[in-house]
Amino acid sequence: MRNINKPLKADQQHSKKDWFSTQLLEWYHIHKRNLPWRETRDPFKIWLSEIILQQTRVNQGLPYYLKFTEEFETIEDFAQADLDEILKIWQGLGYYSRARNMHECAAMIIEKYDGHFPNNYQELQNLKGIGKYTAAAIASICFNEAVPTIDGNVFRLTSRFFGISDDIAKASSFKIFFDKGLQHIPEHEPGNFNQAMMEFGATVCVPKSPNCEDCIFSNLCYAHQRDMIDALPVKSKNIKIKHRYFNYHVLRYKNQILIRQRTSGDIWAGLYEFDLYESEKSLKISNFENAKLLYSTNEIIHQLTHQKLHIQFGVFELNSEQAFEEIRNEKLMSTVSVNALGDYAVPKPIELFLNKEFCQ
Repeated sequence: MRNINKPLKADQQHSKKDWFSTQLLEWYHIHKRNLPWRETRDPFKIWLSEIILQQTRVNQGLPYYLKFTEEFETIEDFAQADLDEILKIWQGLGYYSRARNMHECAAMIIEKYDGHFPNNYQELQNLKGIGKYTAAAIASICFNEAVPTIDGNVFRLTSRFFGISDDIAKASSFKIFFDKGLQHIPEHEPGNFNQAMMEFGATVCVPKSPNCEDCIFSNLCYAHQRDMIDALPVKSKNIKIKHRYFNYHVLRYKNQILIRQRTSGDIWAGLYEFDLYESEKSLKISNFENAKLLYSTNEIIHQLTHQKLHIQFGVFELNSEQAFEEIRNEKLMSTVSVNALGDYAVPKPIELFLNKEFCQ
């Protein structure tokens, strides 16, 4: 490990270790936010909260957590639900593979583990969609195993306080931060320690303009003492954005409309959409055979992690029921009433389109 701090002597290391974990836990018990998943050690609810909060802010994820726990009290309830039902509740969170993996994971727990989560870090990682971070959260919070969670907040706090300059975008850096966590996580409160690390990173040691003046660690923080807050953590950027152009044909006849379910192997698998023509560049919505173009939208941009979607909608009224049915059969689509569209899980851009322009 390349640590840009001056090495501490053995007695100093022991003192700093005890001081760091003690101070962090004291801070956490006083300042932690009142969140429902902090009132339980139920593995199902901890798992649910951790999966939801991946790539999702707490204030955005909280309503989803409450809705899921209201609909599904146990892992058995969740496993027995239809995937469409889960995707509908998940709608708007994005990264829909998380919801699909959760459904598969729940079935695996019922079938292989008799409805009980494995009680250790290593075995939890055998479950669908559960990686090192989620496994560590469940193991420490629910089963009191002293294994550290490593997420963006932990990377940032650890890097700044201890002066670790290893690139967090590289897979090799995980072990460096994981080993540092192992040095400091207390055996008696591993779950609270992990939650405290994430909470401190999320509320105090934030990415930009952290609250260093009121930080309990500022006197010993490597980055603060050396004016390196903006330099740590080190994270290289090598993301290539792919542009895609989606042209949706909203085909309707009176109060009926055509939709289809997206298949696996691409974004939004399992969600419903209108007839789609994907082009290589932006196009003007053109006429559709046996249909009248009622109106089209301006192009909207929907940003994903590695993709930028350029989306436009054209709303068409078919000139006869026969033409409507022929298109449905030709394109292997399903007929639903306009009023029932809200029952189907759709991608965020389609949800926004429906809410703003189509179902008013």
